[in-house]
Amino acid sequence: MRQQRNWSRLAVTLMLVMLLPLAGCFSGSGKNENAGQTGSTVNLIYYTIGDPDADLQMVNDKINEVLAKKIGVTITYIKVGWQEYADRLNTLVSAGTPFDIAFAPEYMTYAQRGAWLKLDGYLSNVGQDMYKAIDPIFWNGVRMDDGGIYGVPTNKELAVRDQWMYPDALVKKYHIDISKYTTLASLEPLLKMIKEKEPAYQPMELDKDSQNFFALDGYEYVAEKTLPLMVRVMDPGSPVVNIFETEEGRKVLDILRRYYVEGYINEDAAMRESQGLKRGALVFWKAAGGGPLSENSWSKDRGYKLVAYPVTPALITTESIRGGVMAVSADTKHPVESVKFLNLLNTDPEVRNLFNFGIEGVHYTLDSNGQVVPIPPKDSNGNPIPDALPSYGGVQYTQGNWFILKTMGGQFPDPPDKWDQFRASNKEAVDSNTLGFTPDFSRVPIQMQNIQMVWEKYFPSLMTGSVNVDTVLPMFNQELRQAGIDEVRIEVQKQLDAWRARHK
Repeated sequence: MRQQRNWSRLAVTLMLVMLLPLAGCFSGSGKNENAGQTGSTVNLIYYTIGDPDADLQMVNDKINEVLAKKIGVTITYIKVGWQEYADRLNTLVSAGTPFDIAFAPEYMTYAQRGAWLKLDGYLSNVGQDMYKAIDPIFWNGVRMDDGGIYGVPTNKELAVRDQWMYPDALVKKYHIDISKYTTLASLEPLLKMIKEKEPAYQPMELDKDSQNFFALDGYEYVAEKTLPLMVRVMDPGSPVVNIFETEEGRKVLDILRRYYVEGYINEDAAMRESQGLKRGALVFWKAAGGGPLSENSWSKDRGYKLVAYPVTPALITTESIRGGVMAVSADTKHPVESVKFLNLLNTDPEVRNLFNFGIEGVHYTLDSNGQVVPIPPKDSNGNPIPDALPSYGGVQYTQGNWFILKTMGGQFPDPPDKWDQFRASNKEAVDSNTLGFTPDFSRVPIQMQNIQMVWEKYFPSLMTGSVNVDTVLPMFNQELRQAGIDEVRIEVQKQLDAWRARHK
């Protein structure tokens, strides 16, 4: 559930910046976003992704009470919705709007733009505790080609595997062995059966960002999916290719088209924005990236029990390492305090659990095993509201070290040894052959912008089966070539060859 680059919207964004005042808008906390220092306490402006919660201000106040006592810092906690965050971050950086810390889903892109503070000088002093607490592989993964570290990675699973999830009730009802279905083509008899026998269920759910089905053939993007250049991660000499010019790519598109025509894929897939699991929705197949025990959290989100099976290997990729980075603005006036805050967030269980779960006794209780049990929102009469969204919830992968979080109890409880299972899984994960490779696009900025525009025009419809592949795919590839994808591919290949030579 990751956001895309918005270079193509830069001109429009800058025009809007000139017309609209930015200070104070969209603040989830109700405070002035440009607040600075109050007395001896430094206030930091912190942006992250996620729909603003009803109790965000309450949690912000409690967080500030704790932070002020521990490190003399407070924060203005601003959540920006899933569909707005990428545009908002681009606007903040492009316009030079003051802020201190932000979730950085496009870490590499913004680091190359000079948006993030280089942290190396702080990690040996005010940030040394989190530097020790976070797995060294994550630090190596966020290190840029100049050798610098420009963000704090989330200490979580090293290998984010693609997993296919199904309702447990249907799996049991039809005696389905989900381990047998690991290719896109293998799903066809299951989808056909569900459409015929379970008409209330959507057989297959996709959205406009689709799923990286190419990973099933061992491919990894060299940067973001908006640049459709990929390499085979297990082949040390794999060339950089436009995935839409390969046999594997064409095969994926043909299968998706067939599934769409048969009515297995939701009709609005090409227009549906990326979102989490809609509570209560009856969906047979859906894909997501996750680590061990992800089906527990997905079941909580869906509201009924799901089972899942990983369909890609446990590979540590650049994308998985950089999937949850928090960065400090290069223009912050409070670099030391910003790093102190991130250091505490990654090492202090009280602070980390407060961000993730909210306030004990208000948003959750602890059961006899010390596990978190959410308190459901209540109506005016004090009665729980069925299927209501929680009044507060952090987005776990965006806000720091998982291994100091409490585990979840309730309807779909985590095993008590959850984090031990994660650590064991991390030890078994294998590095991809391009782990740490960061292409530099400074020589091809116009081509990159043009490619993004073409990608936005064709990708959502092709990757959801919504259009005729015979007609649209040639148009897509032709316009990609006109946009300069061959020049970019040659440039990336040259850089990858040099990087491989240095890492033999």
